Amino acid sequence: MADKNYKKVRKAVIAAAGFGTRFLPQTKAMPKEMLPLVDKPIIQYIVEELVDAGIEDIIIVTGYHKRTIEDHFDQPNQDLLANLSAGGAKKQTQISQVNDIANMANFAYIRQKGPYGSTTPIANASHLIGDEPFIYTFADDLILGTPNHFKQMIALYEELGGAILPCIELTKDEEYERYGVIAGERVRDDVIKMSQLVEKPGKANAPSNFASVGGYLLTPEIFPYIERAWEGFSGEELYITTYVLDPMIQDGQELYACKMKNSKYHDTGNKLEYLKTVVDCALNTDDIKEDFRTYLESLIRQ
Repeated sequence: MADKNYKKVRKAVIAAAGFGTRFLPQTKAMPKEMLPLVDKPIIQYIVEELVDAGIEDIIIVTGYHKRTIEDHFDQPNQDLLANLSAGGAKKQTQISQVNDIANMANFAYIRQKGPYGSTTPIANASHLIGDEPFIYTFADDLILGTPNHFKQMIALYEELGGAILPCIELTKDEEYERYGVIAGERVRDDVIKMSQLVEKPGKANAPSNFASVGGYLLTPEIFPYIERAWEGFSGEELYITTYVLDPMIQDGQELYACKMKNSKYHDTGNKLEYLKTVVDCALNTDDIKEDFRTYLESLIRQ
């Protein structure tokens, strides 16, 4: 980055206000972000990766039905600790685990207010972000890899200087009907300087094979565009790509689409992809992975 006085990325906003209707009736009382991936809720994976990338302040934008998320990242209930303590030394690891959850970061919670859409959580959290760069991500999107994709985004921001959109490389024809695809100038094999994001163009009309997934690393230059979009909005859904990012690009703001390396994208927002993610996580959980793999192999042989 030319300007070495750039501010460190310390803050993140997690959008977690959706109703999770695809998982009803399970999500009638449980937020979809709290669905388990073996022994952790989905949102904890995201928080852990943010913290590992150096994020200190995490703002979770929720709805009225999401109190369970706040409870999860709070200090553990004393009854739970007493129950675990009664189990002796063998329970000490679990005591440490539940205590550590509350101390991973500084958590703030905001109830979402305003029009439906991906712009609203940032607008709601703007007073806590101030003039700093920040990560904006969704509570049901996981990109698991080494190094974790938030670290990759921060490193790319420090190198390139503009906003960063993490991307996957599309390899199947049908995927071009599922994702927003990046248009722009190819800077190098893993980076495109954006001119547009084309929603679900189909392979024949796709400007590249880069698909935007898993959130954004944004700079404070976004806030005037959000204010303008908010003031003039009269539609049904305030999309960040259409109403905020596209105008930024047209004004000459630099946004970079970057392919995440050694990474796999998981969309836990639908039932099939959620189950695939559970399987992948189970196969990476040390105390069960071998037995679970044996079980899966036995099913294949039937």
